[in-house]
Amino acid sequence: MKKLVLFSIFLAMVVIVLGAYTRLTDAGLGCPDWPGCYGQMLVPEHNATVAAANAAFPHRPVESHKAWNEMIHRYFAGTLGLCILAICIMAILKRGQGLPLKHPLFLLALVGFQAILGMWTVTLNLLPVVVMGHLLGGFAVLSGLFLLYLRLDKRIFQQQHYNFSDSSVKRLAKLSAIGVVILIAQIALGGWTSANYAALACTNLPICEGNWWTQIELKGAYSVPYAENYEFGVHSYNERMTMHILHRAGALITFGYLLWLGIRLYRSNTYQILKAAGIVLIIALAAQVGLGVSNVVLSLPVFIAVAHNAVAACLLLVMVWITYHLSRPKGGLRG
Repeated sequence: MKKLVLFSIFLAMVVIVLGAYTRLTDAGLGCPDWPGCYGQMLVPEHNATVAAANAAFPHRPVESHKAWNEMIHRYFAGTLGLCILAICIMAILKRGQGLPLKHPLFLLALVGFQAILGMWTVTLNLLPVVVMGHLLGGFAVLSGLFLLYLRLDKRIFQQQHYNFSDSSVKRLAKLSAIGVVILIAQIALGGWTSANYAALACTNLPICEGNWWTQIELKGAYSVPYAENYEFGVHSYNERMTMHILHRAGALITFGYLLWLGIRLYRSNTYQILKAAGIVLIIALAAQVGLGVSNVVLSLPVFIAVAHNAVAACLLLVMVWITYHLSRPKGGLRG
């Protein structure tokens, strides 16, 4: 079961990367129906099937490359769902062996809801709140699988001796949990910015160009105006600029807090697992900030933008790992 969970973690990361690539190549509506593509399980490519698809969906002519981007994402997401179903079946069959059961069942429900969000993404024509929810759901599935792996890995439960008090460990655990909340909030801000096509609303550093402070529109930036189609965004420039600026402000807060936490972990003791955790956190954080700046300077190249999503997922896994370790200090830090 542990190997299947590990494979599912890898698959969940691939799904997140493919989802980001689909979004960034404007392929979210590459297939205007769900779960198939123009009424088929494969992308129409032959002249006859393309003609039939165009006749059935005249408002959305077939664009093969976009349709394949979307369908490949769906194929991998479907495979991930089957893997999680298999994990649940194994957990039920081996229930007497002390394996977690509620955790896999929760993941199955979560991935089922993800499928519904995926459907709504298409049927509601990229409604931003659904697109952002779908992104956050993907991160939740990945984190849930990783947490399940940590629970299954017996090496996690090997006791290690350490030199600082339980109260210090508990404080670090609370600080780490706060870091997880801050990071998730920042990922949500990034998801909202991306879902509303606001990633290039500001092209200057460190904040934005012009008299940006006179153009802030908080109320409109986080509203969902009615539209028949949300592709390429429906908000005004000022509203998109506001989304972008708040994402940058969130990045500064997240960077400052996680950097401080990483340094504190590194300096907390000579205990190697904490020192390693601090180093990994700081490296992942630096990579994420570098990618974010590169997105602005290089005008959002697809590869870097996709990497920005992937590293955000890795950063979240690092924080989940740290929080899990620090939250289980019975008699010693579990390492």
